[in-house]
Amino acid sequence: MKTNKTNKTGLSATRWLRLIPIVFITYSLAYLDRANYSFGAASGMAKDLQISASMSSLLGALFFLGYFFFQVPGAHYAENKSAKKLIFWSLILWGFLAAATGIIHSVHYLIVIRFSLGVVESAVMPAMLVFLSHWFTKKERSRANTFLILGNPVTVMWMSVVSGYLVSSVGWRWMFILEGVPPIIWAFFWWRLVNDKPSDAKWMNGSEKKALADALQEEQQGLKPVKNYGEAFRSPLVIKLCLQYFFWSIGLYGFVMWLPSIIKAAPNMDMIATGWLTAVPYVLAVIAMLSVSYFSDKTLKRKAFVWPFLLVAAIAFYASYLLGADHFWISFVLLIIAGGAMYAPYGPFFAIIPEILPRNVSGGATALINSMGALGSFVGSYIVGYLNGSTGGFGASYIFMAGSLLLSAILTMMVNSSRKERAEKAKLEVSTQ
Repeated sequence: MKTNKTNKTGLSATRWLRLIPIVFITYSLAYLDRANYSFGAASGMAKDLQISASMSSLLGALFFLGYFFFQVPGAHYAENKSAKKLIFWSLILWGFLAAATGIIHSVHYLIVIRFSLGVVESAVMPAMLVFLSHWFTKKERSRANTFLILGNPVTVMWMSVVSGYLVSSVGWRWMFILEGVPPIIWAFFWWRLVNDKPSDAKWMNGSEKKALADALQEEQQGLKPVKNYGEAFRSPLVIKLCLQYFFWSIGLYGFVMWLPSIIKAAPNMDMIATGWLTAVPYVLAVIAMLSVSYFSDKTLKRKAFVWPFLLVAAIAFYASYLLGADHFWISFVLLIIAGGAMYAPYGPFFAIIPEILPRNVSGGATALINSMGALGSFVGSYIVGYLNGSTGGFGASYIFMAGSLLLSAILTMMVNSSRKERAEKAKLEVSTQ
């Protein structure tokens, strides 16, 4: 019988080839139908549906309000029932909702669709993180998380180009319809290709399953028991991470949702050029995410690979504000740096919780943190759009995003600052040596 390849730790290396591409494609499709609204907003949707500037900001943000509510229930279901089943139905539902955006003729229906799309997609991120925690160990988790979240910048990168061409050739309605179909088709590939847990995988032999189960169980033995979600959610560390991710998401999603409009406002800029330029920051984001996650797993350090990048992003936004619209290309380079720096720490950040909380509550805690990120995304999308509309420029929104990222960097520095938290971290490091 042919056996799978193993890495230096004796764990199956085939997991990376079998699971990571599937996870990456699934989250990419989720992000496609989340972020293409920015192209619809910049290409005639507002005029056709008679959407005011303030309503456009609200619509861009409503997704994240729906996204906020069902994070923890989704993670609980994924951990205790089935991430596979949850993501299968989410793929189908969000595909139909995304395509429906292209056929409605009233802003009232658009309000319902944007909120519902957020509700449907809310379970995907925590369910995926729970899924990966069943398949990858502590020394692999930052990289596994990064390949998942790479679906974010990589999708925005190619979506920016494709959506720019689609809205120029067939209009914003067909853009939404055509980009809503792939998730529905992919749902059936997802169902066929994945298993919830290694014990169910036919492509792993018995010794590989046992080696992975033993490694994951050993990690759990080094963690302090936590009875329930209530105890986990009251943890000072979880509270700090919630606040940190809230402010981080303000900067990130203000950037993602409004970058096409910022670029489109430059002189002599059409939608195709806007699409190509919007893609550039995400090229740097991909490189930065892969590099940071590799070194974070290599050193098993997390915090040190998060806050410096958020600080760089804050400085880049502020410098872009100081230069103003009269120096578009220099300002754009700074926005590229800000975008890359904001994405770089995702892998290490989401590796923190499973390393400090036991499995019975880590999924819920991750979902709580992600839900606060959704709330920050709502605030960032709405306020950045409001500031752009009310001031007639982008300077105020740059300051807002820079300030939010600075607060996020400061909160990250405060993580594990208490004596109790330092002792728990030292205990964990000793137990894994």
